[in-house]
Amino acid sequence: MSKRALVKYLSELKKTELEEQLIDLYHRFPVVKEYYDFVFNPKEDKLLQEAKIKISNEYFPLKRKRAKARRSVAQKYIKHFVKLGVDPHLTADLMLYNLEVAQSFSLEKNVPEAFYKSMGNSFNDLVQYVSLNALLSDFKDRIIACYIFAQDHHWPNREGFSKSLDIID
Repeated sequence: MSKRALVKYLSELKKTELEEQLIDLYHRFPVVKEYYDFVFNPKEDKLLQEAKIKISNEYFPLKRKRAKARRSVAQKYIKHFVKLGVDPHLTADLMLYNLEVAQSFSLEKNVPEAFYKSMGNSFNDLVQYVSLNALLSDFKDRIIACYIFAQDHHWPNREGFSKSLDIID
């Protein structure tokens, strides 16, 4: 159904019918419920803390012995934050937190080449996001710290970090 057809259909409905459909959607689809729960009671700080705990548990697990170190876990939360419309400042903070935890992890473990490539992609995404949302002044120090870490620890893709920083220059 096109947006035009949907608008036409909705405009023909009575208010009570429209309310019934929204309530039905709310009960049927968890995504709709989650969206409305967030819209009416945005506990952004709670969401941020939950995401940070999950990300840190990916690299430094409390219940299992080996870390999984999956970038996809953080990406899922970041994408979810963007979809919900969480404050860009908090989303950028989560993106940086993911990088910082991963860099701490790389100090303790011997990580594969794919890990470095993945973190390079995360850094590039972060720089683009911060640039797009005009948050550079708030996060410049932490971004530069991540860049310096990659340079000082001779990450194989440190040139990619430099190219990413060229975006904001």
